[in-house]
Amino acid sequence: MNKKPSALHEKDGVSQPETTNKNSADKIKINRAKQNSVEEFVSKIFDGDITFLSRAITLVESTNAKHQQKANQILERCLPHANNSVRIGITGVPGVGKSTFIEAFGKHLTSTGKRVAVLAVDPSSSVNKGSILGDKTRMEQLVTDKNAFIRPSPSGTSLGGVAQKTRESIILCEAAGFDTIIIETVGVGQSETVVHSMVDFFLLLKLAGAGDELQGIKRGIIEMADAIVINKADGDNEKNAKIAKVEFNRALHLYPIKESKWHPKVLIASALHNLGIKEIEIMVTDYVALTKKNNYFNYKRNAQNKYWLLATIEQQLKDNFYQNPKIKNALAIEINNLKKGTTTPFSAAKKLLEL
Repeated sequence: MNKKPSALHEKDGVSQPETTNKNSADKIKINRAKQNSVEEFVSKIFDGDITFLSRAITLVESTNAKHQQKANQILERCLPHANNSVRIGITGVPGVGKSTFIEAFGKHLTSTGKRVAVLAVDPSSSVNKGSILGDKTRMEQLVTDKNAFIRPSPSGTSLGGVAQKTRESIILCEAAGFDTIIIETVGVGQSETVVHSMVDFFLLLKLAGAGDELQGIKRGIIEMADAIVINKADGDNEKNAKIAKVEFNRALHLYPIKESKWHPKVLIASALHNLGIKEIEIMVTDYVALTKKNNYFNYKRNAQNKYWLLATIEQQLKDNFYQNPKIKNALAIEINNLKKGTTTPFSAAKKLLEL
């Protein structure tokens, strides 16, 4: 009697051809970026070429000095064609349904003729720094939409779970003709101000009936949110969602009116069943209309530019410091001295800064 093969049995994979170099794929990517001039990149981006947009973002995210130089030239050329979109930040605790919501919201927007770019920041593995979730695999319908562009980036160690180069990526997406930029963050944390500092409208997704109501009534998060959307409001959870809506509305009335003169709204939605999505679009449109009328929209954009100027200077000073060969050697010595107990962190830092 023939023995049945185990369910765990693996078939042999396709063998690698002998002529294939292990590093060839990486070399092709790098050479491809080198071959195209800045003018070609800019021209293709203006034409809405997704391939060149993706390559330009790869250059922006690269730590290679030559790539950075080329990326900066592309960004300078694209800048006059940027700032013509509505930037929406979407955050919420893991499991709240951010990806499902963004897909439903994005599909609705593209159906009305909008061009949507989603900059989804994946949680990063603390071991190899690679992306864990992969939003493209979780937005199956939106990823095939010709009027949508999804770019997942590992968050790495950047503040607030936002990829360091997200802001530059926004400029490139706007230059490529995308009129709605959605930034999805890893989840709610103490550093969500970073997201708030690069978007026009800040949307907080919440769950009802999961003990999340009290978590939502935190001063910092509530003050930043322009709207709270209670997601997964379907089936048995619909009743809980309506109760949560009343609670959040009550909490919002305790806060002073925003500088934008906008009164934050609380809506309920079911991204899975496409309920409440149109109402959210109308709300965002109303917000943009109000803030453009009272000039807060441009005021906030200018304030954000100042914030990012100072943040970029700080980051550059930090990078220059740690990349200095003298500092690298001295830092290793001081760390060793700390282990021996012959110095303190403060005196070691003073010595290093004096270098």
